[in-house]
Amino acid sequence: MKNNIFLIGTHWGDEGKGKVVDVLSENAKACVRFQGGHNAGHTLVINDKKFILHLIPSGILRNNVKSVIGNGVVVSLDALITEIIELEENGISLSNKLFISESCHLILPTHIALDQARERRLGKKSIGTTGRGIGPSYEDKISRKGIRLLDLKNESIFLKKLDSLMEYHNFILENYFETKCIDTNSVARELLEKYHKISKYIIDTNEYINDLCKQGGVVFEGAQGTMLDVDHGTYPYVTSSNTTLSGVVSGTGANMSLIKYGLGITKAYSTRVGHGPFPSELNNDIGNKIGKIGGEIGATTGRTRRCGWLDLKVLKKSIRLNNLSGIALTKIDVLDNFDEISICVDYGSINYETFEVENLKFIKLPGWNESTVGITKYDDLPKNAKAYIETIENLADTSVDIISTGPARSEIIQKINIFDA
Repeated sequence: MKNNIFLIGTHWGDEGKGKVVDVLSENAKACVRFQGGHNAGHTLVINDKKFILHLIPSGILRNNVKSVIGNGVVVSLDALITEIIELEENGISLSNKLFISESCHLILPTHIALDQARERRLGKKSIGTTGRGIGPSYEDKISRKGIRLLDLKNESIFLKKLDSLMEYHNFILENYFETKCIDTNSVARELLEKYHKISKYIIDTNEYINDLCKQGGVVFEGAQGTMLDVDHGTYPYVTSSNTTLSGVVSGTGANMSLIKYGLGITKAYSTRVGHGPFPSELNNDIGNKIGKIGGEIGATTGRTRRCGWLDLKVLKKSIRLNNLSGIALTKIDVLDNFDEISICVDYGSINYETFEVENLKFIKLPGWNESTVGITKYDDLPKNAKAYIETIENLADTSVDIISTGPARSEIIQKINIFDA
């Protein structure tokens, strides 16, 4: 039986999980999304066509792969329907391929309004959210006020819950944030209409996911990265869910004993979008050069990502937290034209007001100044590129099992078959 695999971003997200999932899904049975919402985007390039998926797992682009949105995901029906339409218009069939947990919580228009109003109120101290209502939806989930997809099966129950929740939201919007209320009746009509468009995909996914795992070849993917985990990340500059291994279990109901391999997706350098500490950040021409070559613009927000050298301290924490078996190193080709490359190996305390870091320590390695784009065999990499990879392996005490050498499916080095590892 093939291994079931979970993929985790090892830093602050944007590590290239979508491409790696797409490559692995060629030999997978199913791909399962376990947390987050449409605040994250996975960019894939297939036959020179770019796809940006926010909710639907990346495996949907493969004809033989089931794609499951697990109960840990919060769903915007607008975003989901838009994604479904775009896929269908590009000839991607979803019939008997897409499954959505009935336990997913909904994102309401008032969630979005609350998210944006809160960020405006915080001003310079804002978290830097995407303003898409993700956090407020998770808040209602935790406080047991949230509305799940299964609630829409019974219109009278749904309307009662919606009226109560939106009354609460509108009170806060009007009296605390001093902004306009949102009409409950119009929201109810729109949600019911949209629900009927996607209801054929909704099932109880818990047993279904475990049955798939017993057959093997299931890939679990999340959004964001380890350092945005609400418990283990750079709090409070984090997302609203568990992006780490614990989120796989709570967000899908999968039996953890059935998941045998953990893959940490690690960019060859580090990036962060939004506010928060970023110890290895390069606020200089080198950082700008990395960002320009790497096209470091957020797939969801269009915001420019902050760039810096690879942070080994964060990588080692991620390996420990997620019990990772190996690393997928992405975007190594972005570093092709640097005379010298550094790795951040340690630092002291972080000031969460100023983001200043004590005792930063780096090691420096020679660059390779040769193209790695499209290389598919490890031995064909430039000598210094291999030295860089092997330094990461030695420092992290974890093998680099996959190397991405470009955005396309074919631009990949797979040193081992992790389904059989």
